[in-house]
Amino acid sequence: MWWVAKPQDLHRVEDRISTIYVEKCHIDRDDNAVILINRDRTVRVPAAMVATMLIGPGTRVTSGAIRLLADSGTAICWVGDRGVRMYASGLGPSRGAGLLMRQAYLVTRTKERLEVARRMYGMRFPDEDVSTATMQQLRGREGARIKKLYREQSARTAIPWRARAYRPGEPFEAGDDVNRLLSAGHSCLYGVCHAAIVGIGASPALGFVHTGGATSFVLDISDLYKAHYTIPLAFELAAAGRHDERDIRTAFRDKVADGSLMARAIRDIKDLILGEGHNAPDRDALHLWDEFDDTYPAAPTGASDLADDWTDESLIGITGPDLPDHPVPW
Repeated sequence: MWWVAKPQDLHRVEDRISTIYVEKCHIDRDDNAVILINRDRTVRVPAAMVATMLIGPGTRVTSGAIRLLADSGTAICWVGDRGVRMYASGLGPSRGAGLLMRQAYLVTRTKERLEVARRMYGMRFPDEDVSTATMQQLRGREGARIKKLYREQSARTAIPWRARAYRPGEPFEAGDDVNRLLSAGHSCLYGVCHAAIVGIGASPALGFVHTGGATSFVLDISDLYKAHYTIPLAFELAAAGRHDERDIRTAFRDKVADGSLMARAIRDIKDLILGEGHNAPDRDALHLWDEFDDTYPAAPTGASDLADDWTDESLIGITGPDLPDHPVPW
């Protein structure tokens, strides 16, 4: 293509990358590398060094690039602007299922499932001992915590608060201004967490606190971050008189543009499923099932899939320039 510049090798920036976000680019294949092309530059990415590729707006991709990413075990997620929406995902057959198997093992055993739920709530209550709390007690603490947080944000911003209102399927239609902003902001948060979950090979459906839905685990992980991201942001926007859905979507996008939330979600997901301080090797394992082996080790070798040894903070964004209003002959 006429605008292809001299390739810039991405491995000169960092040795390994957990997640790469691509926007307003053409994605193609060149030997064993994926090339990201826009009108400013061409970036060459060795496919084997990327765990997850997030494909954002204004991007097109060739089948050759998809085939190479799939063969390399790279997860692909089609997302909204800066990941605030999750539309679809794909994972090639070369990727192992260790992390997913570990998640399924934990979620189908009452004792282990409760332990994971306690660790989730322990992240919310770092100064409290929840090691013996029941699910009912954990839910009671969480409910009291969220109500207190709403009251604090209401007092801080001088925005009246009554109660949470939400209409399933129409998150921006119910309640007052701050309720609609909360619903829209949570939807953005779900998109980022959904991409993080499928990107490292876990299941968005196998939740530990929430259950029965295709995104139960997405709701579990998202609840860890609402107090820091979406709840304060919704009250601040309401106080500023910015009540449109686009207002919180763009504000949330800017807040997570540095990739810190994605990195944090990936780290927390792995800690919850594999245990803190896990040191699983960067390889996959394919075995035949033994009918006499009905146990699963507490710290399974190979459960990390391809992403677990990789730096959590290594998220890089490749964004092309804004396109003109008139059609461009690509």
